Amino acid sequence: MNILHRMSLIGYFFLFFNLLQAQEIADPVGPLPSQRQLNWQEMEYYAFIHFNMNTFTNREWGEGGESPEQFNPTELDVRQWVKVAKEAGMKGIIITAKHHDGFCLWPSETTEHSVKNSPWKNGEGDLVKELAKACEEFDLGFGVYLSPWDRNHAEYGREEYVKVFHRQLEELMTNYGPLFEVWFDGANGGTGYYGGANENRKIDHRSYYQWDKVYSIIRKHQPDAVIFGDNGPDIRWIGNEEGVAGKTNWSLIRKAEVYAGSGKHKELQYGHADGTHWVPGEADVSIRPGWYYHPQEDHLVKSLPHLLDIYYESVGRNASLLLNIPVDRRGLIHGNDIKQLMKLREKLDEDFKNNLAQNIEVSASKLRNNDSKFSAKNTVDGNKETYWSPGKNEIKSSLTLDFGKDVVFNRFLVQEYIPLGQRVKSFTIEGLVNGEWHEIDRQTTIGYKRILRFDLIKASALRLNILDSKASPLISNIEVYNAPALLVAPEVSRSKNGVITLQVPDENVHIYYTLDGTEPNQDSYRYKGGIDGEEPVTVKAVAYDPLSGRYSELRTVNFDIPKTNWKVISATSGDTKEVFKIIDEDKSTWWASTKNEELPQEVVIDLGRDYLLKGFTYHPSQDRWSFGTISDYIFKVSKDNQNWDQAASGEFGNIRNNPIEQKVGFEPVEARYIKLKGVRSTDNSGAISIGELSVITVNQK
Repeated sequence: MNILHRMSLIGYFFLFFNLLQAQEIADPVGPLPSQRQLNWQEMEYYAFIHFNMNTFTNREWGEGGESPEQFNPTELDVRQWVKVAKEAGMKGIIITAKHHDGFCLWPSETTEHSVKNSPWKNGEGDLVKELAKACEEFDLGFGVYLSPWDRNHAEYGREEYVKVFHRQLEELMTNYGPLFEVWFDGANGGTGYYGGANENRKIDHRSYYQWDKVYSIIRKHQPDAVIFGDNGPDIRWIGNEEGVAGKTNWSLIRKAEVYAGSGKHKELQYGHADGTHWVPGEADVSIRPGWYYHPQEDHLVKSLPHLLDIYYESVGRNASLLLNIPVDRRGLIHGNDIKQLMKLREKLDEDFKNNLAQNIEVSASKLRNNDSKFSAKNTVDGNKETYWSPGKNEIKSSLTLDFGKDVVFNRFLVQEYIPLGQRVKSFTIEGLVNGEWHEIDRQTTIGYKRILRFDLIKASALRLNILDSKASPLISNIEVYNAPALLVAPEVSRSKNGVITLQVPDENVHIYYTLDGTEPNQDSYRYKGGIDGEEPVTVKAVAYDPLSGRYSELRTVNFDIPKTNWKVISATSGDTKEVFKIIDEDKSTWWASTKNEELPQEVVIDLGRDYLLKGFTYHPSQDRWSFGTISDYIFKVSKDNQNWDQAASGEFGNIRNNPIEQKVGFEPVEARYIKLKGVRSTDNSGAISIGELSVITVNQK
């Protein structure tokens, strides 16, 4: 019996038992969740795997005319995917069984555009089946993404394709064991290959696919699976692809008003207090800029602070987190992604290691505290099926957790008993500090789970105040933690006027740095503000947690001459108002010349005075939609902007797949003016682009 079935049977029992028990004091406040929704909510954190034809064409959305022969992973190992997800603390995996290009990862009888006509396993493979078995082996839930839009199929937009779509769905629902989720994308209709027609086809996505029949197929074969769509029917899109739920997040929506194409996607982030249906939010986000694997994004995997924010702003805000992991062309999860996933797991384990709310006294402001069935102690008994209620007609109420001594904490977790509905509209938490109550935080909704982060506070008691609620609040769980400081190497940057800044995400840690090449420690300079960087300097910096005595990893950054007096004096084309971005010391900005022009294209920079140069650096744009990355270059220098000497020329090796900063050295030469000429770009766009251009001087330390 797999994890989904166990959860279902146990859940049905407890739901029935507690609904009977709850009738004594609390009427349900609808709409209410189904058992399948309750099971799904407890999964909290699971993986999206984008792996399909786009992986091999380096696209996000394929056109549909790709050849099945292009799908050919060399080392595909779905057990590696599942082991990584399991070790990362995820509870399931959803696979892109078919994306918009129509290529099927299973040997569908409905189309020739599938793995059965690929070189992989000589056409005998079934990736969906392999992954389903691996998930079963590791006790993870399994789900499928099936794109309704099919840019390959000749009949798309006509009635015949709808029958094909339904048959594909039936194949996935009947051949791969129990599913916990079925995922439908909101992108529908547009240009495509369509069997060679190569045209634009529009459909009414609310009626064309016959959604009632789609849902009935799923309910018939996979009654425990939740169905994802912009407005459900079971779970909804959170309204963005950043993985962030609203600070106010109702599990309810007015379903008739929000749907794909309604223009109200922002409302999906918050839900509706007066919603007509229980459709909780799922926050989807990729660990990289793209959903599919692109080798040029290997260095752009999200940082630990970013991933941690995503977790707290999704799972911590009454949503589930669907974190995408793009599998690479080998058929493996890349090492860079694994590293960040495990860092996140390690930090979450640290944050929630010791629950300070265990074995403590809990009291309530209302008499219901004395009722053993609905006692305040139920909030700290570790049993999700028990809860505290202040009484049937009590809206405002409070719970006090008495630690018996001063304790330090910075995390507060609270859950409602949602089988009887989401109720709380607003609440505060307070800490008892030296005999006086101080407000720590003030928020709105709770729902299945709410986690608050705040600065360290030392208090002998904590009080939860329910300020407003739809009906008597039902609080099932409270946890309190002291999460260790987030220790990551400081970010080091320099402004155009030469001021160096050091930053860390946790304000409770100290930053120590050196400028002489030695390793920093507590005896080094402690960062308290901007550092003068008017001369070439090497900055070494670490973060230090004074409570634990731990140091972060070391960050080393070499700065050459500042760009205070630099000016871009000419560019062969492009927006002259934007060209300053190539010397603004901000690698997140970029400039590009005009597209579809003849190359070479060039820029000329005045350094302000003569320097003895020995090289230059070219930092390509890091923007996901950038173009014109220079692959072949000529670099020239001049003292008077009249007579130019070529200092270097060549190719930036592998910059298409690895667009990181490129360093080029040459024989020392004195110059005031520099010229970078882009001879060829990686995308043949007829343009060149630059994120940042710098020089290397002889005097650099």
